[in-house]
Amino acid sequence: MRETRHLDVAERGRLVLAHGQRLPTHAHDRGHLVYPATGVLSVTTAGGTWIAPPTRVAWTPAAFEHHHTAHGDADMRVLFLPDAVAARLPAHPAVLTVSALAREALLALTAEDAAAGRRPADAVDRLHGVVVDEVAAAPEQPLHLPEPVDDRLRALTGILHADPANQQTLGALGARVGASERTLSRLFGQELRMSFHQWRTQLRVHHALTRLAAGASVTDTAVACGWANPTSFISAFTSLVGETPGRYRARQLTP
Repeated sequence: MRETRHLDVAERGRLVLAHGQRLPTHAHDRGHLVYPATGVLSVTTAGGTWIAPPTRVAWTPAAFEHHHTAHGDADMRVLFLPDAVAARLPAHPAVLTVSALAREALLALTAEDAAAGRRPADAVDRLHGVVVDEVAAAPEQPLHLPEPVDDRLRALTGILHADPANQQTLGALGARVGASERTLSRLFGQELRMSFHQWRTQLRVHHALTRLAAGASVTDTAVACGWANPTSFISAFTSLVGETPGRYRARQLTP
């Protein structure tokens, strides 16, 4: 995976990243919203990875070390927020629904004329208010893939990261990493705040997002990510991402 130098997005408000490009790990003194106008962006911190397709916006508070990776060609829009405004958003990284109104305001605030200072200051303030009002009212989305600390759980999740289509039960995986099914089930709840089934579904959807953005078909993606049939894949994907995999794929491949 290629890594690109971190550009001053605070000034530019926009970065266009090619599929697979990654910004190095960094932190900011202000919280910021990241919206992929095209493509998919992942935001990774020590606590896990958040995925933002074009129906979502990623929020990273100030001081959190993180890096971004593009899946598909991504038009990355970045909006930094003053501390007083950022206080209305979660104190932790999150993925939030982006309404049509918030989307248009974000695009306007990160357009070339905005970066050049051609938009009046009072208009910029009003657009900021629209974005924050909309995003602050949006629920957090289940597009966070937390990473464990326990060595046994890390070994298990590593197996599934390498092969998301793995169909082994929690008990069978436990035999491979030296822990009982009961112990692993408890650890998933304690460390990751979700069940094994929920975590594996999240992992598979994360992989599906990146495969579809790269042009894989819905059927091939369903098989590669471990679903028994496209129907069950479509249902799980739509419930998490907010649109069908077919529609999502078509938008990623439209110039």
